Amino acid sequence: MNHSAGVRGQGRTLMTGLKEHPMFVLWRIVYSTVAGALLAVMLLIAVELFSSVVHPFPPEFGGTKDEICQHVARYPQWVLAVVLPMWLGLAFVSTWIAVRLGRLIPGLIVGGLLIAALTCNALMLPYPVWFSAGIFLGVPSVVALGLWSLRRRVSDR
Repeated sequence: MNHSAGVRGQGRTLMTGLKEHPMFVLWRIVYSTVAGALLAVMLLIAVELFSSVVHPFPPEFGGTKDEICQHVARYPQWVLAVVLPMWLGLAFVSTWIAVRLGRLIPGLIVGGLLIAALTCNALMLPYPVWFSAGIFLGVPSVVALGLWSLRRRVSDR
């Protein structure tokens, strides 16, 4: 007796039906968003570690907003030229991972948070105009590219 015939109905398998269950979808959204956000935080820590190695804080640094602004204003241009693609890369990879694991909603959440965070950072600190422009134009572009990968994934089916 073929038991799989009872599990399959109208071209769907039991697993396909489970993957469309609302709790499964909700769980996928949650873990995909967390995975993309955790990856973004880990990559951001790596970028900040690089930055602190090549342009360390002075020994008398107290952590005030004025001191942070002075520190950022003294960044060598080459450091910013290396950090900008790193930030763009982390925005793309984090969004792409969220999309690959959970489709559109986690990608929008992770990408939106990264756009907001990196834009606020560029607005709050005295970066050169070219660097801020790179953030304002680049981050939404790479997030859109990460979201666009979903289109190719869906069309591959």
